[in-house]
Order: sequence, then structure tokens, then C-alpha cells
Amino acid sequence: MADDVERRAGSRLRRMALAVLLVGAIAAWYGTLGHVTVNPGEHAVILRLGKHVRTEKVPGFRFLTFPWPIETVKKVRIQESRRRQFGDVDATDAATLAETAMQTSDNNIVHAEFVVQYRVIDAFASLYRVAHLESLLADAAQAAMREVVGRSTADAIIAEQKDLIGIEVGHLLQQILDGYEAGVKIERVAIQDVQPPAGVRDAFDDVLAASQDRSRQINEAQSYANEVLPKARAEAAELLASAEGYRDAKLAEAEGEAQRFQALLVEYRKAPEITRKRLYLETMEEILPKVEIVVIEPGETPVLPLLQLGEGRP
Repeated sequence: MADDVERRAGSRLRRMALAVLLVGAIAAWYGTLGHVTVNPGEHAVILRLGKHVRTEKVPGFRFLTFPWPIETVKKVRIQESRRRQFGDVDATDAATLAETAMQTSDNNIVHAEFVVQYRVIDAFASLYRVAHLESLLADAAQAAMREVVGRSTADAIIAEQKDLIGIEVGHLLQQILDGYEAGVKIERVAIQDVQPPAGVRDAFDDVLAASQDRSRQINEAQSYANEVLPKARAEAAELLASAEGYRDAKLAEAEGEAQRFQALLVEYRKAPEITRKRLYLETMEEILPKVEIVVIEPGETPVLPLLQLGEGRP
């Protein structure tokens, strides 16, 4: 009997010890692998048996529902500006030259070196919507650049519109990545350098210099026109205003004379003799004050004031 009691007690102790060990192991497992710390600037993507359950976006310490390997965590740096360099116009190896060589709309070949700046805005999409984000970005950037360069002339790419072309490439690249749901935001595409092939570089430099001279002369001519044309327009406006004023004055004077003549004609028809006499007297009143009277005594030789004949009264 005593042996049976001892065996049952020993079995109970072993079961209790095993349970304590099991609970301790589970607690240690959960305490070691059942949490995640999200640092500032990070998002933590949490998968449960391979299925996305949530994304922790707020920095801090978080407990998992189930520890690893039931739930796994992938951290992604969010809002961090990243940079990808494409090509080198001074390279000599065939692979790099092939990466930079592009055909323009006027059937010229140029070598373009550019940089893409981007940031991840969706952690889950960047990890699991695309297989290899960096490879996708590289291929999409090359495709976007070649498409825009293929619609532009060599002169525009080399000297005139590099900034505008970079903006257009950035918009097109963003559309491509959005189509793949890559979770990436393109911040800037900058064309750092564009050069023609080495064999024709001197000819391109001559063409570029001629284009710059043409632009300079056009700017100088435009500046001269901007200086001369406003002055000419002002003088023309002044002459036009003066002519219009003279015309209006003469028209008003003519209309006044015509009205005066009409009024005199009415009065003349009523009383011709009186009106004729009045006109004669008014005319004499206007003429006689301007006439110089010279009195000559008998026997004297008259001396005319010749110096004043053309001047009216002294």
C-alpha cells in the first residue's frame, strides 16, 4: 500500500514538474519572440502563417498575438529618401555604355547619366506586391527615360530641356510603379549629364555653340525691340492724339463758321440792306484799327515806314 502511495505521489510530482517546465518554456518563448519594437521612421509588417494581418506604423513596443514562427515581422524604413544612380557617360565598359546609350527623336545617339530619388510609402506593397523592388525600379526607370528621350531631340536633351525631361520621366516612372502597386513615391529624377558618342562629340559641340550664339542674338534682338518699340508706340500715340485734337478743333471751327454763316443768311434774307451795312461796319471795325495813318503836309515828300509794312502796327 505504501509503495502505491509513493508511486502515485511521484507520478503527480513529475506531471506537475513537467507542467511547470512547459509553462515556463511557453512563457520564455513568448517573452523572447512574442514582441516587436517599431523604431521611428519604420513600419513593421506582421504576417501570420504567411498572411498579412496588420502593419504597425506607430513607434513603440508591441506584443504579438502569437510568437515566431507563427507570426513573423518584416521592418521597412518609411519616408527615408533613397537614391539610385544610372549610367556613367565617362565609362568605357560595354555594359555601362549600353545602359546609358539612348536614341533621340531625330535619330541621334546620346549617353545619359541620371539619378532617381524615391521613398517607400507602403511597407507591405514594397515587400510583397513586387518580387524585387530594386530590380523593378531599375527596369522601370530605364524604360521611362528611354521613352521620353525617344520623343525629344538631341539638342533639347543636351542643352535646352534637361530639367523638363527629368520632370516628365519622373511622372512616367511614377505611373509605371503605381501600375505594379510597388508602394514607392518618386521624389525626383535628375539628369546629371548627357553627352553624344565620343566619335562625334566635337561636331555636337560646334552645333551646340552655334545654337547658343543663335539664342544670344535672338535675346539681344528681343531686348532691342523691347527698348525701341514702346518708345515708337508712345510717339505714334502722341502724334495720333495731336492729329485728332487738330482735326476736332478744325471741325469745330468749321461747324461754327457754317452755323454763323447760316445765321447771317437768315438775317440777310429778312433785311438785306441792313445786314449788308452791318457786315460792312463790322469788317471795317476789324480792319481799320490795324491801318497806320500817315499825314502829309503840302509840299513835303512822303516817307513810307517800309520797315513796318509786313509787321502790322508798331
